[in-house]
Amino acid sequence: MNTPTDIQIIKQDGKPAFVVIPYHEYLKMLPEDEITVPHEVVELVIRRNMNLVKAWRTYLGLTQAEVAKRAGISQAALSQMERRENSLRTATLEKLAKAMGLHAEQLRD
Repeated sequence: MNTPTDIQIIKQDGKPAFVVIPYHEYLKMLPEDEITVPHEVVELVIRRNMNLVKAWRTYLGLTQAEVAKRAGISQAALSQMERRENSLRTATLEKLAKAMGLHAEQLRD
């Protein structure tokens, strides 16, 4: 199988012991009542005064153009959303969350 994968298997004593998966894949596996926000995202919000949309995008290493394309909006619109206080409509938050592989709840203050 030559399919590229982001999964890494770590062996201990020659046997699989741990599996490392991308964070967005991990989030998909969490029950709805265990939605989390990484410390790094919280730091971006507090120390760099970013709203959650921009903090998550930065944390995930995505460009505005990538997220905007995935969400079906313009890059300029996303830029404005990232500058405003987080007063986005639920439907908008859901589109942005899906575009970044998150739960909409992770983008709410």
